[in-house]
This record gives sequence, C-alpha cells and structure tokens, in this order.
Amino acid sequence: MASHTVENYLKQIFRLAREASASREDAPVATGVLATAMGVSPGTVTSMLKTLAEGGLATYTPYEGVRLTDAGEKLALRILRRHRLIELFLSRTLDLTWDEVHEEAEHMEHAVSDLLVDRIDQYLDFPESDPHGEPIPTAAGAMAEVADRPLASLAAGDAFCFRRVTDETPDFLRRLSEAGIELGRYAAVVSSDAEGEVTIRLGESTTKLSAEDAEKLRVE
Repeated sequence: MASHTVENYLKQIFRLAREASASREDAPVATGVLATAMGVSPGTVTSMLKTLAEGGLATYTPYEGVRLTDAGEKLALRILRRHRLIELFLSRTLDLTWDEVHEEAEHMEHAVSDLLVDRIDQYLDFPESDPHGEPIPTAAGAMAEVADRPLASLAAGDAFCFRRVTDETPDFLRRLSEAGIELGRYAAVVSSDAEGEVTIRLGESTTKLSAEDAEKLRVE
C-alpha cells in the first residue's frame, strides 16, 4: 500500500503532465513546477522523485523532469477516481459547495475502500465529471480526454460555456461564485488587454478577470 504522500505526488504529477501534454506531447513535469504545486521545496521534491523511481512508479531525469510509469499512472488514476467521486458524492448528497468538497475529499480518498468507491459510482449513476469539471476515471482506469481551452485564449466577441477549472483552492472558487461564474453557464468575451486581463459578460453584468484566473478557467 502506497503512503498518502506517495499517492498525493502521483496524483499531482499525473494532473500536471496531462495539462502540459496539451501543448507538448509526453512532456515531463519539471521539478520546480511540481514543487510549486505541492507547496514544498525543490529539494524535497527531488528526494521523493528518487523514491518514486526506486519503487518503479516514475522515471526521473535531473534537469529534465519526471514521468510516471505504467504502474505509477495506474495508481494515480485510482486515487483520482476516488477523489473526484467523493467530491461529487459530497456535493450531491450533502450539498457541499464546490469550494468545500476538495479539502474533504483530500482527507477521505486515502481511507475508503475500492468497494465503497464503486458503490458511490453506481449510486451516482456512473458520472463523467466532478464538481470542477474534471473527468472521472472509470473502474478500469480509463479517463476521457478533455476538449476545452483556456478562457485566456479567446478573443473579443467569442461566446463560450464554462466547462472546467484547474484551480480547486477554496478562495479561488469562492471568488468565481461571487462573480456568478459556474460550470455550464454561458458568457461572452467583451475585451482582453495587453496584460492578459479579460472582461466577460455574464447576463446583464460584466466581470474582469486577471490573466492568471483566465488561464485557470477552461471553456468550450
């Protein structure tokens, strides 16, 4: 049984690699990028990557980055499946908001059994995505590809629908909710400036988003 720390690293590496692959096929995850995502020092990350490599869960090349092995990816998908199904279960059954479910799922994902996760999946009628729009892996380890794009890539006049967020921190999600932004809602780009700030129209109101926030919002 992998430790909670190992599982968290595998899950984060998988997510970062998936985002990077949209612009570069089979891109390794850089140590610095992983350190920022995990909130630890690069030295701590390097030590863990060596541990993952020794356990056959990843391949690590100094100054290049890390890639998951087939075994590492299989375990990452298993943990992501648990996490995302728990998030959706908490949202649908206990009415937790999308800014509340992530932290709760982080605590629960390491403790629940595969049997319970499968029963949750069945109870929810085999959902395809979690409250943040992320695809949920199947019991067989398959996960749908996402076809969305960053809001930051759109131009003035483009209409779109919010499909996914890549930042699940409570503060960010609460700011989105306060602005009336939610998945499935339609909007349009009013303007974007040289600094990357994007102004969107939601119904009768307009909202300005920073370049960083616009990159975290994925749309169709």
